Amino acid sequence: MSAFTGQLVRELQLAGRARADVLNPVIFLLLAITLFALALEGKPEVLREHAPSILWVLVLLTNMLALDGMFRRDLDDGSLEQLLLPPAAAGIALLDKLLVQWLVTGLLIVLLSPLLGMILNLPATVYPLLALVLLAGTPAVSFIGAIGAALTAGARRGSALLALLVLPMLVPVLIFGVSAVNRALEGEAPRAELYWLGAISLASLMAAPFATQAGLRITLEQ
Repeated sequence: MSAFTGQLVRELQLAGRARADVLNPVIFLLLAITLFALALEGKPEVLREHAPSILWVLVLLTNMLALDGMFRRDLDDGSLEQLLLPPAAAGIALLDKLLVQWLVTGLLIVLLSPLLGMILNLPATVYPLLALVLLAGTPAVSFIGAIGAALTAGARRGSALLALLVLPMLVPVLIFGVSAVNRALEGEAPRAELYWLGAISLASLMAAPFATQAGLRITLEQ
């Protein structure tokens, strides 16, 4: 437990030093949603109708930007090999990296959800459910995306390859996420969608550290 906590604190400190890497994807999300709102300024009902799809597609793309350099810095300075040397501790270290990745990207998006909903002309009554849906779905995006980031850490044009590898696997998250927000707009409780998003996030949390470790070993062997 002490190793887990120590590694978690270290990863949070590293994320705090690389503020640009944390803020740039979120700024992209805000700018992209604002551009959609401006493009449909004269048609607020159209913006509201397509808001769930716009929001979730941009959330996925934002996470692709955030995940692109997740392991590249460690690979360049040689710390990635040290991270993977003790096989038993590598899983704990990678779990910490995955959690911090979600904290600085997914959780930040959840906290900004009222602002995102306001820009997309969503009613204020939907904001709590919107935050809950993002809270249930964004962990899966970060954890599944980390597997692709591990496989593309040493590749040229890794961002494009990362998107090609990961986005097809995130289609279920996109479908359930959009459906949940649509149900909320219709005044219904999206219980089934939330259960599915939570189940996908939980399953990805259990599998991602092992799959990410395998992907990083493949990357180091190339």
